[in-house]
Amino acid sequence: MAGRKRSIRFKIFAVLLAPVTALAVIWALTAAITLTSGREYLRVGTVYEHIVLPSRAVLTELQHERLMSITFLGGTSAFHADLDAQQKRTDEVAASLAGHAISGRESAPPALWDRTQELLRQLDRLDAVRSQVENREIGRLDALTQYSEIAEVGWQVYDRMMIAPDLDLISQTKAVVLIGRAREIVSQESALLAGTLGTGRMSQREQDMFVDIAAKRSLLYSLGFSGLEGTMRDPYVKLNGTQAYLDFVKLEGTVRDKVRPDQPLPPEAGRWQATAETLSVTLDKLGGDASLEIGNRMQPAVLNLLIRLGVLAVVGLLAVVVTLLVSVRFGRRISAELGALQNAAVDLSDRRLPDIVARLSRGDNVDVVSETPPVMVPGNTAEVATVTNAFTSVQATAVQAAVGQARLRQGVNKVFLNLARRNQSLLHRQLGILDGLERQTEDPNLLEQLFGLDHLTTRMRRHAEGLIILSGATPGRGWREPVALFDVVRASVEEVEDYLRVDVNVSHHAKLVGPAVTDVIHLIAELVENATIFSPPHTRISIHGDLAARGFVLEIEDRGLGLSSEEMETINERLADPPEFDLSDSDRLGLFVVGRLAKRHDIMVNLRPSPYGGTTAIALIPAELVVVPDAAEIAAAEQPMPARPAKAPLLAPVSGKHGAPTATTAGTPGTAAGLNLPRRVRQTNMAPQLREEPSKPDLFSSFQAGWRRAEEEQP
Repeated sequence: MAGRKRSIRFKIFAVLLAPVTALAVIWALTAAITLTSGREYLRVGTVYEHIVLPSRAVLTELQHERLMSITFLGGTSAFHADLDAQQKRTDEVAASLAGHAISGRESAPPALWDRTQELLRQLDRLDAVRSQVENREIGRLDALTQYSEIAEVGWQVYDRMMIAPDLDLISQTKAVVLIGRAREIVSQESALLAGTLGTGRMSQREQDMFVDIAAKRSLLYSLGFSGLEGTMRDPYVKLNGTQAYLDFVKLEGTVRDKVRPDQPLPPEAGRWQATAETLSVTLDKLGGDASLEIGNRMQPAVLNLLIRLGVLAVVGLLAVVVTLLVSVRFGRRISAELGALQNAAVDLSDRRLPDIVARLSRGDNVDVVSETPPVMVPGNTAEVATVTNAFTSVQATAVQAAVGQARLRQGVNKVFLNLARRNQSLLHRQLGILDGLERQTEDPNLLEQLFGLDHLTTRMRRHAEGLIILSGATPGRGWREPVALFDVVRASVEEVEDYLRVDVNVSHHAKLVGPAVTDVIHLIAELVENATIFSPPHTRISIHGDLAARGFVLEIEDRGLGLSSEEMETINERLADPPEFDLSDSDRLGLFVVGRLAKRHDIMVNLRPSPYGGTTAIALIPAELVVVPDAAEIAAAEQPMPARPAKAPLLAPVSGKHGAPTATTAGTPGTAAGLNLPRRVRQTNMAPQLREEPSKPDLFSSFQAGWRRAEEEQP
């Protein structure tokens, strides 16, 4: 199905809308991405302030509490005031984390928020662990494990913290977190060593755990250190060369290689816990400094991002506005040029070319050069100029083709007219010869054949006149005086092959003006012939005619198969407004002739379905062509004719193919054999207006005889 038609302006606007929209969308997406990045920086700052820093404080205090708890379990003293104070500090930072977490909830990612809430729930377990420590109901390793599990949840908060959009900050944050986890393991090692110093011995489990976490510490520290860059790396480079770090590495090697399970510790074991604490404190300080450095790096990044966002918004908006203005101006210019070209095309197709064709149809001369001025379209678009030049050539070709077609049509019409005139002249002469033969012949069989030949010649003359009408000319025959419409209808019927099937019931009073007689006879003959051709041969054709308010109405009704509504509508349109004669459409020449004749005399011809299933042709002859006699003329016409002499010969019907006439006398029937036929007197019973001089044979020279035969053969 064809889509909806759009204007040139709309299509140009649609074409320009795509890049403008794409530019606007790209600008909007870029601004949105930049704005999202800025919001991410702001979220990181909020999360750092309300979750990261409080969580770090919780982990630091938790590590101190773990160290003191393991030291308490490794000793024999029941005094634990320092442990109680540390537990109080741990509870305070835990409460601070819970308060800050509420403030940072909107900015925290879901995973980070879940880990924070899990850390707070794990901190609630401290009371049970603390009770077991105070009552010495838990071993050193189990206590270490319990505290380390809680601390692990805190470090998982750090793992979910890496939400900054800056990739460099993300990598540095990951490295700092890895070193922080290494520092957590140093704290675990310190706590484990503190517990063993109280007993002076290290069990196999404690040594195995120390060796495992030492290896883990070394791996995490190496990964974190390798991920640091620039100023973030320098402090740790210095740390690796300090005596504290070297002593701690040496301590780990001693515990791994020289300590024997359940054997007394070496003499230098007294310095182990201090060495581990020193490194733990140093790493804690460096971790805090690294966190501050990350926060400081985020501030200028946020500022630069906001500046970039503002510049992008202004520049992008200006680009969109400029592009829109240029696109609209370009679209208007192209639309104006194409609109001018469209107007020129419409002017040619709707006004100039039809006017030229109409003038050519009237026979006027047309100058192709003057009728095809160059198409002028303002503008400087090369493609539009090319189309304009092509259109100028097209219009010249179209006009030349129209002129050529008109000349060809005129030539064909002249050929038709010339041939028709020749045929008409020959047929007139043939009718005169037939008329003379009919006068001289007394043989009924030969006379019947002459009558048939006379009728055939009359039909041939009608077809010749049809060619004259199609060529736009007028047949040469005509009358000066009005002729009774009844006689006009009878003359029309006589020009049809199956005239014996036609019943005529037409008023005898109305007359038709002389100049229209020939054309009306031809028009009615074509309609009657169509009725006889398109109806079964055993059916009758009825012609009814009478005066009406607007003229004289003739109804020609057949009892054939009829026409479909679409075909009847098409034929009525052609009859109302006959088109130019098309040589390729020669199936309905009669309709072209009827349409031409009806248009010439303003006769309305219309087809409609017949009650008998066939078709009824209605012809309304306008009042201007109808002459209605006064009452005196009607009365004189209706007076009875004087009686003929008793022995006057009459034509009576006899049996035969077409009812050949035989001679009788008044009141005495005769036969074909034994009586001589009377001599036929031409035009004896014709209407006075249709009579002609004997030397000029005409259409009605043989109608009377045929008409009499038809009436006499009817029962």
